[in-house]
Amino acid sequence: MSGFSIPRVAIPARLLLTAGERRPGNVYLMERVPKHTGHETPLEMLNRAEGFFPFRPEGDGGVLLVSKAHTITLSVPPAAAAEDPARVSAAKRAGIELALADGSQLTGWATLELPEHHARVLDYLNASPEPFFAVTTAYEVHFVNRAHVLYARPEA
Repeated sequence: MSGFSIPRVAIPARLLLTAGERRPGNVYLMERVPKHTGHETPLEMLNRAEGFFPFRPEGDGGVLLVSKAHTITLSVPPAAAAEDPARVSAAKRAGIELALADGSQLTGWATLELPEHHARVLDYLNASPEPFFAVTTAYEVHFVNRAHVLYARPEA
């Protein structure tokens, strides 16, 4: 085994898989990425091509290698999902309600960084081929797997 490893940052998170309940623990993000200063964001990690990511459940000594395909949501505190303030100030916020495959509902808002004439919730959901997108609530940022959304409802 090689002595080389990529430095990682532990971020508190709650994981919801297709078979199971929400589990608190930590995810591990790259300490540095070439696109920007600071560590990798949870959304960047989830949208990387690799099919699995490391998650350490609370109270359990072992790290799980979790399938992204079976991840419904990964939720983190807002500070752990910090976005570029300049980008956020130029974006539009839109309310959204999601019905997820496990029967749960998620209501929050999406940050739309889209052209003015294409800034609807539908445009946000269809804008990217990446599997995960973000929905923010008062206490958490939820990274949602598009494959596990039954339907979305724009909120006024």
